[in-house]
Amino acid sequence: MRYDPQLVQPMRDELTQLGFRELRTPEDVDQMLGARDETVLLVVNSVCGCAAGKARPGVALALRHTLRPDRLTTVFAGMDLDATARARQYFEGYPPSSPQIALLKNGRLLHMLERKDIEGREAPAIAGDLVAAFETFCGQPAR
Repeated sequence: MRYDPQLVQPMRDELTQLGFRELRTPEDVDQMLGARDETVLLVVNSVCGCAAGKARPGVALALRHTLRPDRLTTVFAGMDLDATARARQYFEGYPPSSPQIALLKNGRLLHMLERKDIEGREAPAIAGDLVAAFETFCGQPAR
């Protein structure tokens, strides 16, 4: 199911204004997530309420931490269908969900928050999980 682009644009903007790069094609995904010796945060964005009220605000809070991933990226479920499907191929062992927040390096999944880890929690708790992952896997202070 594809959504109205005008409806989705403000939801995209919430992440791009934080410095996220949108990955709109499978090639974009492979180029960013493939054998890259950098940590990459990938948010599978969505129109659902838990993305709006929990995932995106949780990500924004987590990015205030001194340690952050090297790259910030996003795909939009329901809009960028092929890019989203390709991104999920990197999430070995996890079924598709929206939203989803993954931390990867060299094409390898390091940490995952699925919808079930997001929908019943508040943004500060989600941010805390992400900060813990940043402290474990990200070695560079925020730029």
